[in-house]
Amino acid sequence: MKQRFHDRTEAGKLLAAQLGEYADRLDVWVLGLPRGGVPVAYEIAQALNLPLDVCLVRKLGVPGQPELAMGAIAAGNVRVLNPEILESIRISRLALQQVIDSEQQELERRDRTYRENRPEPDVQGKTVILVDDGIATGSTLRAAIATLRPKNPQEIVVAVPVAPLSTCEALKEIVDKIVCLTLPERLNAIGMWYVDFSQTSDQEVRNLLAQQTITTA
Repeated sequence: MKQRFHDRTEAGKLLAAQLGEYADRLDVWVLGLPRGGVPVAYEIAQALNLPLDVCLVRKLGVPGQPELAMGAIAAGNVRVLNPEILESIRISRLALQQVIDSEQQELERRDRTYRENRPEPDVQGKTVILVDDGIATGSTLRAAIATLRPKNPQEIVVAVPVAPLSTCEALKEIVDKIVCLTLPERLNAIGMWYVDFSQTSDQEVRNLLAQQTITTA
């Protein structure tokens, strides 16, 4: 196994070192996927002096196996399903819809909690650096990309500390650039690639967004 990251803070700093070409630009936004992607995104935004916000996406976890994604949803009624997982678990339409309804409620709660009265960032004609703490199946990233595309960004760059090589190769077809520090053939679980993979809280996300808003104001 390749070297693990100490925590999301270290992973974000290492990613920032690979994204120097975007520093101090007025046409770039850093968007983190809550919750775990936000501490990574914060370090990138801090290092490169860029504005930070969130791209709200919810994984659709398999009932009884919440870490296994059978798809994801995002704002704008975006729904991305993983047919291989769905076929393997043989979930009913009713059970799938129950998961979707539950995650939609959580998506709306997070929008209220993290953004409060702030408008969504205007990314038309801008470069978006889309950040998470790792990619497993790619469902959540695909949902994030699908919700961003109608907003007409100039460029979408995916920046993650770790992701399977096969997933990155597939994502290259729908984004402009991928920056990934570690590309294992088999991922197993994102948390295995961190010494400290403590859960990120709602309050931490709010604090990081507030700090970076002050920094870039």
